[in-house]
Amino acid sequence: MSLRERSPGGAVEAGENAAAEASPAEASPAEADGPGRCLSLLPWDRFSAWLHCVCVVGFDLELGQAVEVIYPLHSKLTDKEKTNICYLSFPDSNSGCLGDTQFCFRFRRSTGRKVSFCCFLDQLDRDLPVYLKKDPAYYYGYVYFRQVRDKSLKRGYFQKSLVLISKLPYVHLFRTMLKQIAPEYFEKSEAFLEAVCSDVDRWPPPIPGKILHLPIMGIIMKLRIPTYRDKPGTTPIVQNMHQADAQISMALPTVHEVDLFRCFCPVFFHIQMLWELVLLGEPLVVMAPSPSESSETVLALVSCISPLKYCSDFRPYFTIHDSEFKEYTTRTQAPPSVILGVTNPFFAKTLQHWPHIIRIGDIKLPGEVPKQVKVKKLKNLKTLDSKPGVYTSYKPYLNKDEEIVKQLQKGVQQKRPTEAQSVILRRYFLELTESFIIPLERYVASLMPLQKCISPWKSPPQLRQFSQDDFMKTLEKAGPQLTSGLKGDWIGLYRHFLKSPNFDGWFRSRQKEMTQKLEALHLEALCNENLVFWSQKHTEVETVDLVLKLKNKLLQADREHLPVKTDTLKKLQMHINDIILALPDDLQDILLKTGTT
Repeated sequence: MSLRERSPGGAVEAGENAAAEASPAEASPAEADGPGRCLSLLPWDRFSAWLHCVCVVGFDLELGQAVEVIYPLHSKLTDKEKTNICYLSFPDSNSGCLGDTQFCFRFRRSTGRKVSFCCFLDQLDRDLPVYLKKDPAYYYGYVYFRQVRDKSLKRGYFQKSLVLISKLPYVHLFRTMLKQIAPEYFEKSEAFLEAVCSDVDRWPPPIPGKILHLPIMGIIMKLRIPTYRDKPGTTPIVQNMHQADAQISMALPTVHEVDLFRCFCPVFFHIQMLWELVLLGEPLVVMAPSPSESSETVLALVSCISPLKYCSDFRPYFTIHDSEFKEYTTRTQAPPSVILGVTNPFFAKTLQHWPHIIRIGDIKLPGEVPKQVKVKKLKNLKTLDSKPGVYTSYKPYLNKDEEIVKQLQKGVQQKRPTEAQSVILRRYFLELTESFIIPLERYVASLMPLQKCISPWKSPPQLRQFSQDDFMKTLEKAGPQLTSGLKGDWIGLYRHFLKSPNFDGWFRSRQKEMTQKLEALHLEALCNENLVFWSQKHTEVETVDLVLKLKNKLLQADREHLPVKTDTLKKLQMHINDIILALPDDLQDILLKTGTT
């Protein structure tokens, strides 16, 4: 792949000929569209690229919630994972969710589990924007819950959830899929579920940047997964434009986004303060009347700092039965950096010591302009019946942006579609985040050694250390004021951010990228040297040592997926072969066998 550079917004941009320069291993997934051409995958490998398994959770009068079915049959879940899925797949009894309800949850994978196959999926993961990359420590659960009266049952109600378990954060895709299959599943039962899973096992791999056609029980979903090359804030529209698309039943505008405006409506006047709290990784609780509201609001909060990745834990729906309940609610230490979505009234008492609590009522699209709601003091939050609002003593660093509030209020008055309101709000958050992160990007780029410092005969130079004082000095002339008109204590916001998990995660990622770029430049410097001439001037021992080091460099480039052109790697391999051929036969035999695997 070509060397990559970062845009100020934090997205990585590749050279124009990135596809042409992709190695065969990288190129192959993109060619795997046609039936039977998917990288010689085994049965259920395609399914595993999208889902870990499908579960049915029912209610047993003696056992309580129980996993009734797991499909495919070979899918593995630990007892702890099954227990979490059982409790997270049903709304709390106080939610009163009659009819059909959709929501999602997130839970920790059990430690010590074997990571499934999918080496090529790791390559696909590298092409995703940072906020869509899989977190190997967590699973998502996408739920379709049905509760209807049924006098034939002892309990008087039919209660069951169909749950998709996946490592992928594609909320909108799986929500749409469940809406299509769940109602029919509740009528037809297990045979239908088997047919659904067989359909998913015919899907192409989740390749970022390609238009994908995903058949599911008679309809075809058409979608595109974003790539890191996409300009932040833009979503290429997937439309049914051509005659050949006549059979397409559904074009998805997004795979992962939630209805941002709808989610933030209950806390309309505090969006900027909430952006700060999420950016700083502050402990946040969302108290909502149902799992639908809690999960959508938590996901909206996490997405509001995009294209930055939210690096702490977040639970769209959290219950008192969760395996991390004690860890997250203990009063013996400060609340952790996590966002929790809860519905049980018990949490109003258990989490009273948390510094920031968002209380929301039923999420409805406003038919009138929302009323100004003041930030409330935490001591006023007694129960879940407390009035909706934000309960915190936090004082925002930045002055309030009245323009965005007026713009959205005007949209409500003019009955602007909620999709259009969400676009405005998403653009606002994006510009705010980019204004904040550009100065950091610019300073971190200056820590990179100059190319003239890279010598083929020395180890690659180290990145310079990040200095908070040096960074702060850059803000006077090259701070956020260049791109944002917002006034306030930007310096204080940066100082706070530099202590947060989000900064730590962002900086580690940037450090890794720049270190890999240095390794790649070092490889190119080696390729531009006449290595055969060098070997002729040195002893056999020194030449053998060089060959072994060069072979290790090639293995490292492959193992760490360094951003090196394929031609560079081929050229280096030719250098190695030429040096070996100039050595005595006995050394040739040894070196040709060494370090090839």
